[in-house]
Amino acid sequence: MSLASPFAIALLAIVALSLLGLPIGLAMVGGSVLYLALAGMDIGTAAEQILNGMMGSFLLLAIPLFILAAEFMNAGSIMDRLVRFCNALVGRFRGGLALVNVAQSIVFASMSGSALADAAGAGKLMQSLMTREGKYTRGFAAALTAVSATIGPILPPSIPLVVYSLVSDASVGYLFLAGVVPGLLIGAVQMALIVAVAKRRKFPLEERVPLREMPRITWQAFPALLMPIILFGCLYSGITTPTEAAAVAAAYALLIAGGLYRSLTARSIYRSLFTSARTTVSIGMLIAGAMAFNYVITVENIPRTVSAVLTATDLSPVGFLLMVNVILLVLGCFLEGTTIILIVLPVLLPTATALGIDPVHFGVMAVTNIMFGLVTPPYGLLLFMMTKVADVPLIEITREVLPFLGVMFVALMIITYVPDFVLFLPRLFGYSG
Repeated sequence: MSLASPFAIALLAIVALSLLGLPIGLAMVGGSVLYLALAGMDIGTAAEQILNGMMGSFLLLAIPLFILAAEFMNAGSIMDRLVRFCNALVGRFRGGLALVNVAQSIVFASMSGSALADAAGAGKLMQSLMTREGKYTRGFAAALTAVSATIGPILPPSIPLVVYSLVSDASVGYLFLAGVVPGLLIGAVQMALIVAVAKRRKFPLEERVPLREMPRITWQAFPALLMPIILFGCLYSGITTPTEAAAVAAAYALLIAGGLYRSLTARSIYRSLFTSARTTVSIGMLIAGAMAFNYVITVENIPRTVSAVLTATDLSPVGFLLMVNVILLVLGCFLEGTTIILIVLPVLLPTATALGIDPVHFGVMAVTNIMFGLVTPPYGLLLFMMTKVADVPLIEITREVLPFLGVMFVALMIITYVPDFVLFLPRLFGYSG
């Protein structure tokens, strides 16, 4: 590819605009329009691709609805009830609050679907609880909050998996099911590491919650814990489409936070709607830019060219998956996850399909890898976020993150090379892949 070609110039323009501070979605739109102009094509094609993609996908409506459900959950008293429930389950063991941090990420995943939302909301609360009275170092608490937040987008409902479904045509329902076991595995290895080092690092013991209190605490959290059951019930009974299930989730969150718990005010509802709208616009601009740039990639025949090159190298499925893991991990350190899913995965998917790799398995593996990139030093986005939330130097968080990354990469290898581990639940519900 010549550096003077329209595609090379468009690519350089996107990088330059991004470095100058323009949001990546707008940078991709600008680069795509520039490509069309240089190639002598109608620049209105960019708008056409955006409109066709955004208006033609009913599935995209699920994203703002899941975000809204999470905002209603955050605005109410639901998080406090869930944290008390998690504390009653695992808080009695040494390092109990650290275990609670992981447990709440697993439970909160059903309301969030976003790693950044988890870390900024429930994670911020756990950071405060863990560092109160010097129980845990600020660096360890921040690192644990960051790594546990990566569980949310793997367990359903997952916004990254919804976006992946958009570019791969894989079933959202089966993708959600496929994310359950891997998400629980990642939570399990994080908890196992905490238990393994708890005694050596003299993690504190929390006050035990009497067993007689368990029914009351569980009952208080029960309506919130029903969310994933309702979501899956709607999806797999055939009552609703994924988008309609997201609407049910948002309505249910509003009902229990506002009606049952009476913890929502008119002001907090407005703030939830406003925050959801801002987040949705941000994601929407990414998707719009990616759709315009994907047209450029298609015109340039990039996916087929990459597939031909990789096929010519005679890569085995094992070698290809290893290469994909390395690429996604590196990109995940620098780029926002949605951008990677929309731009990079469509280029890799044809090769994966040609090698006989199941698209549902590939999607879960890719999203897991991208989430790990968020906490991989030195540029992981979640690490930078936690330095601000916890007011801790990056080097301190990095030192504490490394052991967690070690056990998480072991889990990633299982997810990558044991497809049956990922596809067990989807096949149980009729998936034929």
